[in-house]
Amino acid sequence: MMGGRAGALQLPRSVFREDLLASVVVFLVALPLCMGIAIASGVPPALGLITGIIGGIVVGSLAGSPLQVSGPAAGLAVIVYEIVQAHGVAGLGIAVLGGGVIQLIAGLVRVGQWFRAVSPSVIKGMLAGIGVLIFSSQFHVMVDEVPPGGGIENLVTIPAAFIKGVVPDDGTVHHLAAGIGLLTVVTIVLWELFGWKHIPAPLLAVVLASSIALAFGMPINYVEVPEQLLDSVTLPTLEVATEMGFRVVLMESIVIAFIASAETLLCATAVDQMHEGRRTNYDRELSAQGVGNILCGLVGALPMTGVIVRSSANVDAGAKTRASAIFHGIWLLALIVAAPQLLELIPTAALAAILVYIGYKLVDPAGIRELWARSRSEFLVYALTVVGVVSIDLLSGVLIGLGIAAARLLLGLSRLRIDVSYGDERHDVTLRGAATFLRLPKLAQMLESLPPGREVHLHVAELTHVDHACLELIAGFRDRYARKGGMVVVEWAELLSRYPNAQPPLLDSTTGRDDTG
Repeated sequence: MMGGRAGALQLPRSVFREDLLASVVVFLVALPLCMGIAIASGVPPALGLITGIIGGIVVGSLAGSPLQVSGPAAGLAVIVYEIVQAHGVAGLGIAVLGGGVIQLIAGLVRVGQWFRAVSPSVIKGMLAGIGVLIFSSQFHVMVDEVPPGGGIENLVTIPAAFIKGVVPDDGTVHHLAAGIGLLTVVTIVLWELFGWKHIPAPLLAVVLASSIALAFGMPINYVEVPEQLLDSVTLPTLEVATEMGFRVVLMESIVIAFIASAETLLCATAVDQMHEGRRTNYDRELSAQGVGNILCGLVGALPMTGVIVRSSANVDAGAKTRASAIFHGIWLLALIVAAPQLLELIPTAALAAILVYIGYKLVDPAGIRELWARSRSEFLVYALTVVGVVSIDLLSGVLIGLGIAAARLLLGLSRLRIDVSYGDERHDVTLRGAATFLRLPKLAQMLESLPPGREVHLHVAELTHVDHACLELIAGFRDRYARKGGMVVVEWAELLSRYPNAQPPLLDSTTGRDDTG
């Protein structure tokens, strides 16, 4: 699937030059994000950079989406943090490896398109819930404080963290870290509004914050990077997998595979709308992501997805092919091999501030207002997904959202309109829509309310669907009504060809008409 002529990169010189220049922009965007997401995930920054390298060089070479860029994603930071806290980095590697295997198999059996069928309200709710969790946890890191606990606890303690950042206590540096974080956020916002788009706002903010922290010798927390990249690698072992247990490994792998796949393929769809070039091959992209996550799992790095921030920067910078993503991975590798000491000048408060801003963007207040105005029921799916993600956990929140979305769809497809025309000797009952077990009580109540001893004509030609439960209800009503001196006539001919199994017990096999009574 991923080989052959489609996988070869044969670039004209002008295209090569454009991809090369675009790769530099993507590299500058990816650098602070890889480290910031790693810190938010509870792992060393180097592991985020390793994921960025694999996402660029390996996944970029195999990708089915020509301009999408892969790397560590804020959307997985919460679940990664939970896995690391429970099972360590080695346990994370096993879960990511398992998730990658699931993605690879899903791509090979061509189910990539199906991931696009997830309700947008569930995906938006999932991302918004993740945004709330990231915002609430990284707000504490932005003032050089450890997040106190889970999502709700982190949220309710934000005012206390704010006070620490505003009112200095003797012997603490929370206010200094908060100043660096505030400077970072303000720089990003102002640069995105008025700055030159070819200089990434997060990079400019990190450079400015790091320069000021260095100039004033601020005694705050800084990024820690090992002298050798391989020092951060933690290989997964069978012993750790055994300690975790098969059920835990399977569930965490499924969660990573599902969220990473949904985010990747939704991102690919968005990227396709940004350019006029070749469209995404979803199965190929899913398989490429699986290969990337297998490699990330083998070295204990962060899981990856296609990432909209880096991908949109890639398109805006004029990239034409997958070569730009590959080159950005090469630049990441070159930096951490040749000059890792530069990364140690970056305050963790600056990276946390970037994540606070990303968390806010994931919540997307403008999108919430638009969803509310467009559909109250879609908003309900969104809101309950967010509440589930924040108050319980990521998987539970997504399952809640999927369940509500499915129930909403089922109810929507089961709308049944019943019109009754009463006459002296004859009543006409017209059914429109879908007669399913969900509408059984409504249909039963109407039929039982009909006065006895009349001729009832049941018109069903405008039904789009009828299930066995409703067929049995109508048949039972026919028999009972006949015993009371009435007669039921069902005009079924138009639906008979579409519902051959509806014939018994309602219809006469010869005429397609039930006039028993």
